[in-house]
Amino acid sequence: MTDADTKTNLLGMPKSKLEAFFEAMGEKRFRAQQVLQWVHQWGVDDFDQMTNMSKALREKLKRVAEIRGPEVIFDETSKDGTRKWVMRMDNGNSVETVLIPDGERGTLCVSSQIGCSLDCTFCSTGKRGFNRNLTAAEIIGQVWVARKAFMPYEPNADRPITNVVMMGMGEPLLNFDNVVDAMNLMMEDLAYGISKRRVTVSTSGVVPALDRLAEVTDVSLAISLHAPNDELRNDLVPLNRKYPIAELLAATQRYMGRLPDKRKATIEYTVIEGVNDQPEHARELAVLLRNLPCKINLIPFNPFPESDFRRPSMNATRRFQNVLNEAGYVTTIRTTRGDDIDAACGQLVGRVEDRTRRSQRYISVQQVAP
Repeated sequence: MTDADTKTNLLGMPKSKLEAFFEAMGEKRFRAQQVLQWVHQWGVDDFDQMTNMSKALREKLKRVAEIRGPEVIFDETSKDGTRKWVMRMDNGNSVETVLIPDGERGTLCVSSQIGCSLDCTFCSTGKRGFNRNLTAAEIIGQVWVARKAFMPYEPNADRPITNVVMMGMGEPLLNFDNVVDAMNLMMEDLAYGISKRRVTVSTSGVVPALDRLAEVTDVSLAISLHAPNDELRNDLVPLNRKYPIAELLAATQRYMGRLPDKRKATIEYTVIEGVNDQPEHARELAVLLRNLPCKINLIPFNPFPESDFRRPSMNATRRFQNVLNEAGYVTTIRTTRGDDIDAACGQLVGRVEDRTRRSQRYISVQQVAP
C-alpha cells in the first residue's frame, strides 16, 4: 500500500466535511475556508504554498492528506472552440469532460461515472458499459482541471466556466452522494461560486433519487426524455420500464415545486431520423408536457459507430420545433459542437474497463451483422 492509498484527498470535500476533517485533527474549523480557497480558487495542490497556515500544520497535513486531481491524458480544442479533456482516474479508466464556450458563457459538461450503467440506445457512452461511480474528488476534479487550464487569472476577470452541467458520462443520480458533494463545491462561494441556476443535473429518470435530491439541493434540473410515450421510450431509454413517463414527470413537478423561484425544467429530446422526429411525435410531446413548466432542448442525434440511428435533416428538426413553438413552448435546437473531436452530445466514451460485458456484446453483434 502506497502513501497515496492512506492519505485523505481533500479535493472532493465540501465545506462541512472539510470543517469536520480539521476538527478531527484538533484544528479550528476556519482552516477549511483557507484550504477551500487555496485549492479551488487558486488551483494550489501543494500544502507548502498555503502560507496563511503555520508550518507545523502544513507538515501535519502533508502526512495525512493530499490534493490530488485527475491525470490529463488528452487535451484538444475543436475548430469551433470546444475543448475536450480525457482524464485518467484511479484504476486506469478514463472519462471525458467538455467545455463549450459561447460568448460570455462557458459551459462545462462533467461526468459522474466511468461509463454508464444505463443503456440508452442513442448514446455512445452506454455502449461502452460501466465500471464504477466517480468519487466526489474525481467529479469536482474535472472542474478543477478545467479551471486550472485558464490560470493565472485576475479575481475580477470573466470566469472561463460560468455554467456546469452534469450531462457527461454516466447517470448522476445513480452516484447520488458524490454528485451532491461535488455540486455543493461548485456552488460554494469559497470555491467556484457558481449560481444554483447555472448548475444543472440531468437525469434519465431515477425517480426515488430525484425526490431525495429535492431534500438536499435546489440546483437546476434537466430531464433526459427523448420520447413522447412509454412504448417508444422503453426502447430508447430502458430505465423507463422501471420508472415510466408519468412517474418521472410527477417527480419533476415535485422537485420544481420545491424550488424557491420560478425556474423551469429543461426537457432534453434527442431527435433521431425515422424514430421520434415526426410532427405527430411533437404534437404528442406538447400534450404530454402541458402541465409542466418547462423549456425544450432538441438535440439532433450525433452518429457513432455502434449505432444504426441516423441524424435527422435540419428541415425535419425545425418542423418538430415549429410544432412545439406553436403550442407555446420555448424550444431550442442545440447546436452541434465539438463533433470533430468526438465531443458532441452522446459521443463521450473515455476508456472503460467494462464490468457489465455490454461493450463485448455490442462488438459481437456487429461482427455477425450482414
